[in-house]
Amino acid sequence: MKYIETFREGEKVTGVYFCKQKTSAVTKNGKPYESVILQDKTGTIDSKIWDPNSLGIDDFDALDYVDIVGDITVFNGITQLSIKRARKAEEGEYDEKEYLPASDKDVESMYSEIIGFINSVENTYLKTLLEMFFVEDENFIQLFKKHSAAKSVHHGFIGGLLEHTLSVTKLCDAYTKLYPILNRDLLITAAMFHDIGKTEELSTFPINDYTDEGQLLGHIVIGYQRVTEAIGKIPDFPVKMGNELKHCILSHHGELEYGSPKKPALIEAIALNFADNTDAKIETMKELLTSAQPAEGTQWLGYNRFLETNIRRTSK
Repeated sequence: MKYIETFREGEKVTGVYFCKQKTSAVTKNGKPYESVILQDKTGTIDSKIWDPNSLGIDDFDALDYVDIVGDITVFNGITQLSIKRARKAEEGEYDEKEYLPASDKDVESMYSEIIGFINSVENTYLKTLLEMFFVEDENFIQLFKKHSAAKSVHHGFIGGLLEHTLSVTKLCDAYTKLYPILNRDLLITAAMFHDIGKTEELSTFPINDYTDEGQLLGHIVIGYQRVTEAIGKIPDFPVKMGNELKHCILSHHGELEYGSPKKPALIEAIALNFADNTDAKIETMKELLTSAQPAEGTQWLGYNRFLETNIRRTSK
């Protein structure tokens, strides 16, 4: 099969792909069409069936594996697929492992680094709290290793939550070396806990979409609740320390309009917000530079809503 990340404008594509999403819509001229998100392990592609009543288009639904024939186009700098023929693939025509995007880093190696950071935490209460999740709770451990960090914006792949959490933790550790004023134990603990709510905010692959709890509460509130419940099980856990940790979790998006119930009031909360924002934006750029194609004769890749800017490849 030809992987989605290698699709280029003007190519004809044939093969089996996973249908992550399928919706019906109408053009401005009132003509019906279908919008389809196809996926393989290298990513997703926005696809369109402009003539859904064509004899070459058989019935298929979201979460089906679909054998397609189509043409690659580029619209506003974004690669798209125009599907000409499609049919639901039969079992034996595909290998599910080819369709689930996954981290290119070794999951067990990354998790070993997480455990290393936990072992480096000196405060007994914070270390006990971390171990309750990352050492003792096998169900949480398996979810954490397999989960994505987002539906689509950044680290939207198996192992993405682990990879993102480890990167944020490493950045925070570096901050503590440059700025000794930071409480390392508090910051490292907050880094590892900041996105644990995503294990409940998002469903597992292949769906990787928002759960009811995720839609209603969001990962920040969910994570705050999980940590609060766990703190309540540790005898004599210092109230002030608990509140400082929970504040870091609640404020890690930095601004109220970005979903944080509180703005950072602690220096550790500010550091966590910067580390989280750095890793999210660098990963977003990395994924865009891998998948997006510039318009002919330019290195500009178009406007990105998350970054709120028109982006361009760096000159070689």
